[in-house]
Amino acid sequence: MNSFNGLDMGLGSLVRLSNARTRSISPENFAGEKGKGGMATEGTGKDCARDLGIGWKVSPSVEIEPGVTFTMGYMEGPGAIQHIWLTCFPTFWRNLIVRFHWDDEELPSVEVPVGDLFCNGWQERTNVNSHPIAVNPAGGMNSYWLMPFRKSAKMTIENKSKEKAVLYYQIDYTLTDVPDDAAYFHAQWRRSNPVTYKDVHTILDEVKGKGHYVGCYLAWQVNNNGWWGEGEIKFYMDGDHEFPTICGTGTEDYFGGAWNWEQPLGTYSTYSTPYLGMHQAIKPDGLYRSQQRFGMYRWHVMDPIRFESDLRVTIQDLGWRSDRRYLPQQSDIASTAIWYQAEPHAPFPALLGNDEREVV
Repeated sequence: MNSFNGLDMGLGSLVRLSNARTRSISPENFAGEKGKGGMATEGTGKDCARDLGIGWKVSPSVEIEPGVTFTMGYMEGPGAIQHIWLTCFPTFWRNLIVRFHWDDEELPSVEVPVGDLFCNGWQERTNVNSHPIAVNPAGGMNSYWLMPFRKSAKMTIENKSKEKAVLYYQIDYTLTDVPDDAAYFHAQWRRSNPVTYKDVHTILDEVKGKGHYVGCYLAWQVNNNGWWGEGEIKFYMDGDHEFPTICGTGTEDYFGGAWNWEQPLGTYSTYSTPYLGMHQAIKPDGLYRSQQRFGMYRWHVMDPIRFESDLRVTIQDLGWRSDRRYLPQQSDIASTAIWYQAEPHAPFPALLGNDEREVV
């Protein structure tokens, strides 16, 4: 029988012993070294611990100055990140950019604003109760996506705002053997603001190599009246051109809902389940909050969309107009796509600037 490497975790594997070693990086142990946690003499909690001294929460967080890229963690492999927890103020969620680099690669495999990476793109705290992503009161962001690496893993966060950010975080990982067929975690952010008339929002494009798509989060602002979610999601893979291999039937259908997510009393019903959710519905207030905004996620954990050579993913922005005709809308859609693939990966599009990412 093959020995267990400690990666495929679940209730059924918890009983199995392995040679995997558990490590954790936080402001109390920046390098994740064995027996070196809680030794800080300087940190954001130094004044609070002045009567107690070393070991008493001297360094629970970091301060990141404007324009600075802070290395949250550098890990030498082989191994895998198994859990990430972090929190910061919502005003920074579109201006703190998270990047992951695997095996000392030059180009990041992940480049996403921190809020969108954790299904909170609108800078308003909302809880998420899914298997890979959990966001708990008040803004505690957790990721359980498995992120294997062979040589190294580097996680950075860049402060693109004009103010100093305070970040609390912890990266839990294991050092162990990684299977030959294990792919690398990737995530990419895009925004169409607004979607071009009679065009689609592109969730992902120019993916090259072999892998599987495992889901997306959408932050969607509707800029017209009426039901807005008739659009189909489409997956073009392995040489598809005009027509896709996989075509959905409607926006709420893809995210596991039905019939406009509408309750009998004429209100949206939010939900957050292990693999899909429409967990946020922000209503206009009759004054300055003029548009409806939604947050939705769909995780293909049990049904990954596999591709051999290339992948493109789009979603239509479609509502209703007079005489029961479809309306090509011009919504504000920001998407975070998540997939695994073998390296190397194709370069990402240039990240949009501060004004283009801003939530207003």
